[in-house]
Amino acid sequence: MKKERPVNLDLTTIKMHPAAKASILHRISGVAMIFAIGILLWTLSLSLSSAEEFTQVKAMLDGVFFKLIMLGIAAAIIYHLLGGIRHLLMDMGHFEEKVSGNTSAKFVIALWVVLTAVVGVWLW
Repeated sequence: MKKERPVNLDLTTIKMHPAAKASILHRISGVAMIFAIGILLWTLSLSLSSAEEFTQVKAMLDGVFFKLIMLGIAAAIIYHLLGGIRHLLMDMGHFEEKVSGNTSAKFVIALWVVLTAVVGVWLW
């Protein structure tokens, strides 16, 4: 006898709890940092090659597009650091319950937004 299992293909109806969102964001920020390494190494290499290239990199950093890229890189680093600290605390036995895990996830996400806004103000 074959069981008829319900299939939910509408992903918008699935409600994830804050701890799941925090975990997914931690993974996404890790992948974003892989790409950020390439961008940062390229700008470092370019700026160290000569005085003219340094001036070129400085001019790029004054542009809006590159500032947005730098803000994205800073946001990924900030979130990955905060999420990593949260995961380390969970590995030590803290915030493992559902309520405290969701509360710590909300705190990390809120702190990330605040710190990213501070960095954004500093960049501009």
